[in-house]
Amino acid sequence: MKGKLIIGLVIVGLLVFFGISVNNGLVEKEEAVEGAWAQVENQYQRRADLIPNLVNTVKGAANFEQETLTSVIEARSKATSVNINASDLSDPAKFQQFQQAQGELSGALSRLLVSVERYPELKANSNFRDLQSQLEGTENRISTERKRFNDTAQNYNSSIRKFPTSIFASIGGFERKAYFEADQGAENAPTVDFGN
Repeated sequence: MKGKLIIGLVIVGLLVFFGISVNNGLVEKEEAVEGAWAQVENQYQRRADLIPNLVNTVKGAANFEQETLTSVIEARSKATSVNINASDLSDPAKFQQFQQAQGELSGALSRLLVSVERYPELKANSNFRDLQSQLEGTENRISTERKRFNDTAQNYNSSIRKFPTSIFASIGGFERKAYFEADQGAENAPTVDFGN
């Protein structure tokens, strides 16, 4: 009887130790996802901070298309008003709303930079060139941080779905994190027309 009690206590002790180890590993991975998310937000904030300077520089160009500037300003306003924090990363609807707002801002910026081609005096402006270069660098950083976030989220999501970790993950309330996905229509190549 005493031997069975000792074996039972050893088994319970091992299960508790395993559970603690699994929980700590999941906490570490969840923190890595949140850290990766903070870097994504950091780069989006950098872009949002650059836009007013870019818009003001472009406004200085005579007869620049006001509609283009307005769309950039409105898209920036919308993108900065849609906030998502680390606790919302498990909510695909909120994540999609955030991604859509950021995508609209990317599209508006792309249209702005394309329309600048018709203004040689603006393209020659060193302030504009510096801002454009910083913005392009920021877009690259955003892409890099989004990939890192997706990789980290994928590692975490895989961990919480594997047996026997999935048992402890469901008990601990660990939820799947959303991924950044390509914008709708990204699978279609853009149409290039040099006819004009």
